[in-house]
Amino acid sequence: MSWIHNTKSLWSHSSSKLKLKTPEMSSVVAPIEPITLAIVGCGQRGKDYAVYALDQPQQCKVVAIAEPRLKTRSLFAEAHSVDNTLVFNTWQDLFKASAETIETVGKRLADAVVVAVQDHMHKEVVLAFAKQGYHILCEKPMATILSDILEMEQAVKEAGIIFGMGHVLRYSPYSKAITEVVRSRELGELINAVHVEPVGYFHFAHSYVRGNWAKEVESSFSLMTKSCHDIDILCHWLSPAHPTRVSSFGSLQHFKKEKKPALARSATRCLECPIERECPYSAKKIYLDPVSQGNTSWPASTLVDGIPDIENITEALRNGPYGRCVYESDNDVCDHQVVNVEFSSGATASFTMVAFTSLVCERQTRLHFTHGEIVGDMTTFTVTDFRTGKRMKHYPANEGGGHGGGDLGLIRTFVEAVRTNDQAVLGTDVDEVLKSHMTVFAAEKSRKDGKIVDCVEYEEKVRMELRKP
Repeated sequence: MSWIHNTKSLWSHSSSKLKLKTPEMSSVVAPIEPITLAIVGCGQRGKDYAVYALDQPQQCKVVAIAEPRLKTRSLFAEAHSVDNTLVFNTWQDLFKASAETIETVGKRLADAVVVAVQDHMHKEVVLAFAKQGYHILCEKPMATILSDILEMEQAVKEAGIIFGMGHVLRYSPYSKAITEVVRSRELGELINAVHVEPVGYFHFAHSYVRGNWAKEVESSFSLMTKSCHDIDILCHWLSPAHPTRVSSFGSLQHFKKEKKPALARSATRCLECPIERECPYSAKKIYLDPVSQGNTSWPASTLVDGIPDIENITEALRNGPYGRCVYESDNDVCDHQVVNVEFSSGATASFTMVAFTSLVCERQTRLHFTHGEIVGDMTTFTVTDFRTGKRMKHYPANEGGGHGGGDLGLIRTFVEAVRTNDQAVLGTDVDEVLKSHMTVFAAEKSRKDGKIVDCVEYEEKVRMELRKP
């Protein structure tokens, strides 16, 4: 450690609060080591979380990855300078290498694993790496089957690991600022919440008509895959009260064959459709035109392995699912849904998820208190105090990234929770994650059965059935 005593400089970094003092100072604090991450799934969500390691390398570092797509894997490994021996085709290969390392040298390959694979794979990946003692950040939803979520809950508890959930809305500067007002009770008691998720007409067509979340049997229902973190943020704001009753209505209203314009005739793909230029859901408009203008980001980036260009996007539209007519696709999930929730405090909340919007995921929220209200649009919010008539508009700083800074906020908070070995840093735990997911499943049951669902009875019944031999 003699090099420390020879230095004449003062090192500091505000986010990590580390300081290296000069010899004249009474003590020395060595630089912190970055938290090491293994990324399982290097697609859009994996990249969104891993960018924090590039922006703040002193905080965390990606040291291992698992990704089956060759070009995606190579580009990701190169961006993060991952050693070739820690670049794997599948999560099973990564798991096997980890097991060998633990057995031979008694050490895991990384401090934590980020699980960003397809939704239906979450359970098997989380169970495997939890058993090896890795801290885990799992993309939402936790799983697509309720029994899987309960199994994951038990595994996380038994492992005693830090567990983060991809409920990114909680971690944006905007949501955190609203939460501060709610928790302060300066506006009195929160009585009612109205929350709208405008998915965006082309976003819905991309993800829930043509994409990975289009069919419930292959993924889950759209309320879960798209909006479980909306239900979660409502539960968060209304806590410690818990949901007691829920009702829901919705359907697949538009994206089906009987709604296909007659002038489209027998065309099944956008590139061969006679009215493609008039259709708002034209795959050429959504993917090919932006790429032709040099925009290779989402959503075109999800269509191909590697960097999108005119040739490979054209090929994808000619032969892949993203070039299909939205009225000729095999999708079956709701394109609009409303959810009403009653809480144990007597408070109520209503939530709307709808595909047919120009806004893309820019939620609108109204929170009604006994002495005031909050009205927000995910960028700014206005607080009105009924007693004074005072109205103040808030402009929370957005540091960039998806979900109004929520993606960055989550990964940063997760890294800090791992560094301090403190689940409380995340502001939630696996029990709370389970509760909000349970409310989503209850809402979908209400939609399908056409009945109000008692949330407490529903959870008790589910747990009882799973205990049966």
